[in-house]
Amino acid sequence: MANTITSSSAFADTKSHYNILDGLRGIAALTVVCFHLFEAYATSHLDQKINHGYLAVDFFFILSGFVVGYAYDDRWKTMTIKGFLTRRFIRLHPMVVIGAVIGAIMFYTQGCATWDVSKISITMLLVATLLNAFLIPATTGFEIRGVGEMYPLNGPSWSLFFEYIGNILYALFIRKLPTKALAILVIIAGCGLAAFAIWGPYGDICVGYSLTGDNMLGGSLRLLFSFSAGLLLSRIFKPINVKGIFWIGSLAIVILSAMPRVGGSEHLWMNGLYDTFCFAIIFPLLVYLGASAKTTNKYTLRICKFLGDISYPLYMVHYPFIYLYYAWVKNKNLTFTESLPGASALVIGSILLAYLCLKLYDEPVRKYLTKRFLKTQSK
Repeated sequence: MANTITSSSAFADTKSHYNILDGLRGIAALTVVCFHLFEAYATSHLDQKINHGYLAVDFFFILSGFVVGYAYDDRWKTMTIKGFLTRRFIRLHPMVVIGAVIGAIMFYTQGCATWDVSKISITMLLVATLLNAFLIPATTGFEIRGVGEMYPLNGPSWSLFFEYIGNILYALFIRKLPTKALAILVIIAGCGLAAFAIWGPYGDICVGYSLTGDNMLGGSLRLLFSFSAGLLLSRIFKPINVKGIFWIGSLAIVILSAMPRVGGSEHLWMNGLYDTFCFAIIFPLLVYLGASAKTTNKYTLRICKFLGDISYPLYMVHYPFIYLYYAWVKNKNLTFTESLPGASALVIGSILLAYLCLKLYDEPVRKYLTKRFLKTQSK
């Protein structure tokens, strides 16, 4: 059974939820920040530190499918598609907007040889801000950073683009599938994603952030498998007796994320196999165990609540400062040791900013929108 301490970051808008899963999501969000931090020193995916931090997105998608299934599967006799999508929009979109705004405010401080921000007019910046705020992918003419991102002001918004697609597919189609048919969909999508990882062009699934064909294919497969797998887990879930899974799961997420590249440039398939092992076996298992876990330890619950509260805001506000950190490192030609004070400030500052955005912006805006459009406050 889920513990019932309320968390601001819970995907469900009325039911009690799984606090251990909240905590694990927060740990995964922290690994994403660290993964992005080391982009300043990487020449490719092959030498990126925290090498598999991108897999946190697949963990997020599985969590999302699991909790959406838990929260909404039994409510469709009284809930409309419009009502569901409105709830999801209220839950997700305020942080999309603030991430775009922060990205726009920070943009002109991020100049470096990789992207020349001085050439971008205020008008182009405003257009890019609106595109990001409305979650419209930037085509070549509007990609103002010039590195191919769908959302050049706040790169991680790409996963929200796919998250929205997942929610729409769930409302229109996937929720109607019998459990056996859903299992077949999960198997087919999983085989497709495994094939992309093992025999694809990159030897990994670090894709989805660009409008290129490979990125759109890989991003779609990541969403379709992981979201559907999470939904399937929510349907077949029967809790087992486990203890200490938050600490065990947290350690597993950190180790799996920090794992160096497997196989190098000559054996890309080996790293693809590692990615497949993580997304197809380990992550669903962690979600199952995390949902099963019971704890009465008030300190663990407080940690999980805090991590769950900041996980989504942290994911959505840290990246504009990654651009700034990247530019600083490149302009000064710094080693990681030399930049350690700045790196530490970025991580700590991002956590503080995430908490402030949660309390001063996200929660009040969601309460207003819930009252305005759903006529009842759900949190």
